[in-house]
Amino acid sequence: MTSSTNKLQEVYNQLGFLSALPVLNETQLREAKRAFSELEEEFGEEYTQYSLHNVHLQYPWVRDLTQHPQIIQVVKAILGPDVILLDSRFICKYPTLKPDAQENEGGRNDELPYVAWHQDMRYWGIAGGPVLSVWLALDDSLQENGALQLIPGSHCAGMLPHRQATRPGNMLSVNQEIPEELLQTDEAVFCPLLAGQMSIHDGLLVHASDANTSQRRRCGLVIRYVPTCAHPTQDPDHPRKFAATMLACGSDRFNHFSDKTT
Repeated sequence: MTSSTNKLQEVYNQLGFLSALPVLNETQLREAKRAFSELEEEFGEEYTQYSLHNVHLQYPWVRDLTQHPQIIQVVKAILGPDVILLDSRFICKYPTLKPDAQENEGGRNDELPYVAWHQDMRYWGIAGGPVLSVWLALDDSLQENGALQLIPGSHCAGMLPHRQATRPGNMLSVNQEIPEELLQTDEAVFCPLLAGQMSIHDGLLVHASDANTSQRRRCGLVIRYVPTCAHPTQDPDHPRKFAATMLACGSDRFNHFSDKTT
């Protein structure tokens, strides 16, 4: 284990995230954006906003992104040599305000699409190992177009209670949120990324994102990874299937995800 790997682990374990890590070079980024534009043309922006789920099974270029050497190198440094790709999804926040709609300012922003404070592990039904989430930016992800916000160290508090969100516009499909009175939101930090960079965060880290009030799209690919020792929880009231799992690197001696793609 190298000193740089040790440092990555140390910072990640303390903060629960790492940010602005380089992944795509100019050629790779240009090709990924071109390919995503074709999906926009085929399906329309309403669909590509959130419904391109696990398309690494359909499109080789997306699968190649989930196995990009720069991503896998960091994932292995955190999770170890044997890793399963659990899930992937494009999340695309399009501009929601017209250029001449400045009167909206201070009035109707509470109705624009946003992501409430939450923890990924609340929804994933995984035990026996951590979940690591990658956000790979296809566009610059900045404060004005709804960049990720994180509360450093919040992963150390374990699972927090979630409730139904009271503010309209929550992009989470189950419309849940962590009540702000349980959080130290004054400690939250933005996680800005340039296109081609990635951030990673722990499945228990509390995070959110505001609405895109700019005139610029914010598109990224979210990829979830788990060590092979992790396994689905058994919950008959909320059965979960992981039909898109595949071995990302190493070997799998546990076979907890028996349907995974090889």
